[in-house]
Amino acid sequence: MAGGLDHPVIFLELAAKSAGLHIPNEVLFTWLTMAILIVLGLVTTRNMQMVPGGLQNFFEFMIGGLENFTVENMGEDGRRVFPVLCGLFIFILACNFMGLIPGFDSATNSLNTNAPMALFVFVYYNYWGLRNWGPGYIKHFMGPMPALAPMMLILEIISHLARPLSLTLRLFGNIRGEEIVLILLFMLAPVISTIPIYFLFGLSDFIQAFVFFMLTLVYLKGAFEHAH
Repeated sequence: MAGGLDHPVIFLELAAKSAGLHIPNEVLFTWLTMAILIVLGLVTTRNMQMVPGGLQNFFEFMIGGLENFTVENMGEDGRRVFPVLCGLFIFILACNFMGLIPGFDSATNSLNTNAPMALFVFVYYNYWGLRNWGPGYIKHFMGPMPALAPMMLILEIISHLARPLSLTLRLFGNIRGEEIVLILLFMLAPVISTIPIYFLFGLSDFIQAFVFFMLTLVYLKGAFEHAH
């Protein structure tokens, strides 16, 4: 396989090439992650019970906790955007965990996955800003003092344009760095050295998904608030 910093064997890529398909790894593993989440969703909701158990209990606990966190920070407006926030978190978390499986890769290990998500977040929170405030949304970029409005407008525009880049590179850098360390550990001590580090990387994967979720929530909260 090309490149010394990728998994030695990526089974999905080999299967695609054997079938005559030349599809980028990030696309293959995005599809795989989506398929797994769809199947889990169907299995979980097939026999919903008043007293949840198994997968239903797990997802209710996770989604309920995220929803409460969102409402506590955004108010009731948070319920309007929570499905998107929750979807981003679960997808990124699943992608991150996929990269911990030997022979698999993480879709978030690629800028081609992270950049579209970051651009979507940028468009999404600005959409809500325009929807809520119309042309008055421009006041969010002009600061609290009219005398400083021209300068603040330029600075705020630059700041907002930098947000997709920040979201993209933060997630990409952490996941790529994690996978490089895993590969080096596999080369030095294939089993023993990787077992303790898996817990730390699993925690890191969760944190990175939550950071993306949290920053998106902060951007949306700003779009819903009155301009000062």
